Amino acid sequence: MKKLILLCLIFSIGHVYAYSASLTNFNGIHKNNNSVVDSLPDVFAKNHADFLESKLRNEAIIKFGTHQLPDNPEDWVKYRTNLRKTIIQKTGLVVNHSLPLDIKETGSIQMKGYRIKNIAFQTRPGVYATANLYIPDGKGPFPAVITMPGHWRKAKFDPEGPQHLGHSLALDGYVCLSIDPWGSGERTTVHGAFDYHGTSLGASLLNVGESLAGFQISDNIRGIDLLSSLPYVDPKNIGATGASGGGNQTMWLAAMDERVKAAVPVVSVGTFESYVMRSNCICELLPDGLTFTEEAGIIALIAPRAIMMCNHKQDSAPAFLPFEMQRTVSNALPVFKMLGVEKNITYQVFDKTHGYWPENREAMLGWFDLHLKGIGTGMPKKESAFELLPEEKLLVYPIGKRNPGVQTTAEFCEKRGKELRTAFLSSGNLDALEKQKELRAILRINERSELKKAHQFASLSGWDRFALETSDNKLIPILHLAPSDPKLGYMIISNTSGKKGISAELISELKRKGRGIVIVELSGTGESTSSKEIANNKSMVLHTLSRSELWLGKTILGEWVKELNVVTDFLKSNYKAQKLSIDGNKEAGIAALFLAATGGNVDDIIMRDAPLSYQFDSGGSLDFFSMAIHLPGFLNWGDVSLAAGLSGKQIRIVNPVSMSGQKISGNSLNEYQTEFAKMRTKLKRQGETVFN
Repeated sequence: MKKLILLCLIFSIGHVYAYSASLTNFNGIHKNNNSVVDSLPDVFAKNHADFLESKLRNEAIIKFGTHQLPDNPEDWVKYRTNLRKTIIQKTGLVVNHSLPLDIKETGSIQMKGYRIKNIAFQTRPGVYATANLYIPDGKGPFPAVITMPGHWRKAKFDPEGPQHLGHSLALDGYVCLSIDPWGSGERTTVHGAFDYHGTSLGASLLNVGESLAGFQISDNIRGIDLLSSLPYVDPKNIGATGASGGGNQTMWLAAMDERVKAAVPVVSVGTFESYVMRSNCICELLPDGLTFTEEAGIIALIAPRAIMMCNHKQDSAPAFLPFEMQRTVSNALPVFKMLGVEKNITYQVFDKTHGYWPENREAMLGWFDLHLKGIGTGMPKKESAFELLPEEKLLVYPIGKRNPGVQTTAEFCEKRGKELRTAFLSSGNLDALEKQKELRAILRINERSELKKAHQFASLSGWDRFALETSDNKLIPILHLAPSDPKLGYMIISNTSGKKGISAELISELKRKGRGIVIVELSGTGESTSSKEIANNKSMVLHTLSRSELWLGKTILGEWVKELNVVTDFLKSNYKAQKLSIDGNKEAGIAALFLAATGGNVDDIIMRDAPLSYQFDSGGSLDFFSMAIHLPGFLNWGDVSLAAGLSGKQIRIVNPVSMSGQKISGNSLNEYQTEFAKMRTKLKRQGETVFN
């Protein structure tokens, strides 16, 4: 209590009352009260369309229509050079051909006509990938194929798909490298627990300036390095193939590494437009991709080399349906024609479900025979019978005895995050204006969202109801209750669960104090939720929306900052609001902080259950925050303490947590208090951050 009294003395008398009312009296208020929840009316008409999906799909459709490839060789050379550079920048792709492969062989299996080696090899300094290497009997040199398993649960040796490819290719005279994708197979968080490499785990790479797609491309380029180094491989005849996520990797690898002579992506090529508000993995995300290219541009990068796409009529993923693939082929084909290699791009459509089926493998064998062996016509070839092996024979390391060099996503993010935070905290003076500018760039706030029209509806249960129509075609639903005295100002409340997540006690206390109340449901929450997001949401909250915004060059948090800014502008212009506070939980609290840090019109902030740092930790739950929390390159920029310092505002963080939702207290909390205070001093900004 003494601390709060001393804090209040810093401010003017008028400010003291407002600050104590808004920040002091609501500590620990988290529980819902159904009577209050039931009394909060909806704003939009019932059975309204999916505003969010419609908006983002329309943006993606426009992007598709505006991305066109050059129609002459001179411009094409410039375009492809710039496109490759941009892909490297956006994905964090690392290419290091001089790094020693340091191949470690842990086992060998002799099969009839070929043998299999269980190996690990170095893909980045100190980072190793696990793989199976299938080698035909004989001296060679043999053509070779790298296979990328995609999302099969057991990756390289999954008996449902990837393992088939190794046996089939080896029996047909190809060396085959089947590599575990980053975060999959033997590269999962717990060795032997074959979990999914996407959602918040894979997205955590974004916070340290990396991407799951970039890691996979880097790994696969090193796979080509490995194949090219083997004396029994013909380095001039190397192919690539995979299905679903593995087909996606096939496309990216062939586009970025010209040593891939022929590629066969299966059930994976569609359009980037079709990825928006559809169900895809974070490993298939090219950050900001639709701001500078479409999938046709990536396919065209493979020219003049050969590519055959296989898509299925019964595919459950709309983005990979034959129609979407054909749209991309029609736009990439002119580049192949321009280079005189029209026959090097083709596709086949099968009446199959999602998968890499025998019919696909036979089409693949015929295509590779033509382009890697120079035999046949490219038509499907009957595959030889083979025997599948149990997983224990194809493991590089016995379960629980994995080499530490096989880093997991969690290990990498934690290590890299600590390195970035150490560098950030030891930095000298900071240019506040420059850091604000950089934060806006990270949030992808490229332009301000303006209030276009405030649609007012009949009041219900004492609440004024508005839908704020914005200049960027959004509708923001808000509930409004005027203050008893204009001097008391407004508390803007935003909850990631929508208005039903707001506590009864908070509303009651604000009413008792006479504060004005505005309840806003940000994009993806409450009435602003997308029905498509809910339908697709089988793995992570805001999974679909997060990826879609990033494809379009935006972030959820950046959009929320813009929406909160529209709300504050509305209150200032329509109600002459003299003081504006924001109370937000989890990511909504972070959005409020970023609004203040980028110069938004807010006086003080309450953040509930918010992270004190973007440092990765695995002690709690990776699902504590939604996918909205992740920001490309945030820890390369700074951390939450820097944003708090930039704000120059009064901030109270109630129940501070880590990125996995673990409560921060004791010595750890003291260290963060010191960090936040030092950052204010370094930036020469006013205000204070208080923790409860």
